[in-house]
Amino acid sequence: MEGRLRVIGQARFRRTRPAWQSARMQDHPLRAILNDELHARPHLRIVPPAAISHVVLLAEEGGAEADRQAFAAFCRAHGAAEPKPGARNHIAPVAGRIVRWERHGEFQAFSVLADADAELPPDDAWSAIHPEAQAFLDGLTGLRLAAMHLRILPGSALVPPAGAFRGEVVGGGLGGGEAQGFTDFRMAEDGFVRMVLYANALTPGRLGRMAQRLLEIEHYRMAALLGLPLAREATPKLAELEKRLDSIVAKTATQGAEDRALLDELTRLAAEAEALAATSRFRFAATEAYGALVLARIAELNEQRLESVQRMSVFLDRRFTPALRTCAAVARRKRALNDGIARAGGMLRTRVEVGLEAQNSALLAAMDRRAATQLRLSQAVEGFSTFAIAYYLVSLVKIAVDGLPALGLPEGPRWVSLIAVPAVAAAIWITLRRLRRSLSGGA
Repeated sequence: MEGRLRVIGQARFRRTRPAWQSARMQDHPLRAILNDELHARPHLRIVPPAAISHVVLLAEEGGAEADRQAFAAFCRAHGAAEPKPGARNHIAPVAGRIVRWERHGEFQAFSVLADADAELPPDDAWSAIHPEAQAFLDGLTGLRLAAMHLRILPGSALVPPAGAFRGEVVGGGLGGGEAQGFTDFRMAEDGFVRMVLYANALTPGRLGRMAQRLLEIEHYRMAALLGLPLAREATPKLAELEKRLDSIVAKTATQGAEDRALLDELTRLAAEAEALAATSRFRFAATEAYGALVLARIAELNEQRLESVQRMSVFLDRRFTPALRTCAAVARRKRALNDGIARAGGMLRTRVEVGLEAQNSALLAAMDRRAATQLRLSQAVEGFSTFAIAYYLVSLVKIAVDGLPALGLPEGPRWVSLIAVPAVAAAIWITLRRLRRSLSGGA
């Protein structure tokens, strides 16, 4: 029996297997884009000696396609391959040098590489930007945010080259000591920060990745610091708003304070605080993101200390990290201010609602008193109405009795009118009482 079931099961599997194999899976429409994102910004392979000039320009929001088309026209004019539609990264050989274009969210970056296969700039010159690339950069409208010249030399060194820097030099062993890098993080006459990297034992691939990390440190460092002026500008205004909030909270705790006036004042304060937060919300978030990238790139350098200079990581930790913390502190103060305004508004709204409920209760009590008074008045009027109706009905009875002789009937006795008075009054009273009860029960 078990063998028969096994055979039947195998037969069913053989019948369904071809249909299962012929079914084709459908890819998610974004799968190719998401997968290619890993390969969107490949690093260069560099053989020393080499020179890289890196320029970062602020770009207009929503102008990525226009920037791509401009770079595509530059490549086309020099016989190089154009970036594909929608591309945000492209590498093209132009006039014997490698030009790399990157488009990020709010800026675009250009890197020009002159390596051993190209004509290197002279030893006393730092720029690798040739006239063709310089003409293209001069035609762009974006403001320059960051710029760096990176000289890559063979061999190793424990001290920076003489005459390369004018300020305090920082640096150290990179890649676990397999390379050395030096810079002063100061802008030279041409507006570029200068850095020297000794390749030592790095392979072309590792050297390309190391150079990209150094360029990105300068790139993202400047982008992160865009939030610092906003933080400094917002600090006095933030202190003023905090004092106003403290004053409102103190008045809230005072007996007899006008809650509605305080609530109006708090509403104006909330509007000003929200306007202040709106001016820097995006920039502080970008500062946090760029700062995290800088710290990540520094960690990836695997820097080691050299006896002659201060490490770049230590220098940036003392100069760059406090700026990040300042922006983060201002952002936290803004969030705390908004939270405090929300709590104070909740308390004031609660007090106003309680006051309104007390007023409503007093109004309802007054309405109840007026209703009771009206009820007593209606009951009094009801008594007078009983006598009035009885008077008219008894008068009608008397007229009817007195008019009997006119109809040829004997004259009615006088006691009929006398008996009619209590009978009519009792009937009217009973009728009104039943009517009142029916109306009360219906309500």
